[in-house]
Amino acid sequence: MEKDFNEILERVRLLELQEQFDAVVAIANGGTIPAELIRQKLGIELFLLKINFRDTNHAPVHSSPILLHSIDFEIKNKRFLLVEDRVKSGQTLEFAKRLLLENGANLIKTLAVNGHADYSLYDESCFRFPWIL
Repeated sequence: MEKDFNEILERVRLLELQEQFDAVVAIANGGTIPAELIRQKLGIELFLLKINFRDTNHAPVHSSPILLHSIDFEIKNKRFLLVEDRVKSGQTLEFAKRLLLENGANLIKTLAVNGHADYSLYDESCFRFPWIL
C-alpha cells in the first residue's frame, strides 16, 4: 500500500510542534524528503546525517547503525528536530540523537513519517512512501 503525497503533505501542514528549533536534521537518505517539507513549514535550515543500518528491503545490513560521513554542521547549543521516514526498531533514530547530544546539542526532538517518535505523522503497519521510485 502507498500513501498519497497530498495526504502526507496535509499532515505536515497540520502538524503542531510544541518547541522552537534552530534546524531540521534529516537522517539520510529516507528522512531527506520529509525533512525538507518540515524545513519549508518552519522556515529554518536543513542538515543531513548520513547513517546506514538497513538495506532497501528494510533488513539490517550492520549490527548497529553507522555514520557514513562526518558531521559538517554546527551542533553545540542548538535545538534540532530530527526527521526519519520510517522507525522500526528505533536504533537509527537513537543513534542519531546520541550523536547530536554528544556533540553539544541543547534539545533534540524526533519526528517520523511512520512509527514511534516524539512526533509521528502515522503509526501504522508498513506502507510505501510516494517519493520512493
